[in-house]
Amino acid sequence: MNKISYAAIRSAFAIVLGLILILWPEMALRYLVITIGVLFILPGIFTIIGYFTREKSEDTKDNTIFPLDAAGSILFGSWLLIMPDFFINILMYVLGALLLFAGLQQIVSLIKARQWARVPWGFYVIPSLIFLTGILIVTYPKSSITNAVVVFGVTSVVYGFAEMINSFKFRRKKEKVEIVDTNFYDTPSEKAPPVS
Repeated sequence: MNKISYAAIRSAFAIVLGLILILWPEMALRYLVITIGVLFILPGIFTIIGYFTREKSEDTKDNTIFPLDAAGSILFGSWLLIMPDFFINILMYVLGALLLFAGLQQIVSLIKARQWARVPWGFYVIPSLIFLTGILIVTYPKSSITNAVVVFGVTSVVYGFAEMINSFKFRRKKEKVEIVDTNFYDTPSEKAPPVS
């Protein structure tokens, strides 16, 4: 897969996640915590099943220790399933941090895109707003969880569309620059330096 495909997948995921959070903010957070709990429980169960069903040889009989990390994973996942509301408050910090990193990643990508294309200052507005929204959610996570989730959802949708537009626009320009760079050399004996 090339980079444009990863950008498309990231964009689609952000848009779908944002729409779910906008339409069902309270249920979405609760089910997100429950899903995380299940994702902790399943690997723990598989590891413990693997521990008890493995073939015991003379070499491994004394050396294998019960997988405590798997048991801890099951216990933590169960805690998430039993008390999802407790973890929703913690999840707000995680979601805010995700927005901080998403906005920062877009700003860095735009700065890198300036190497091969002119980037108007208007393109920095959306990533800056995403970054600021992340700061607000991290700073005030408990003010209104529903409002924060809806804001995160809207920002996620905006991020998805901005990522799609940026990757399409600047990827095309980068490919044009690479084509021009490879046609610069006259003789086949001269090799073009790699474009980073």
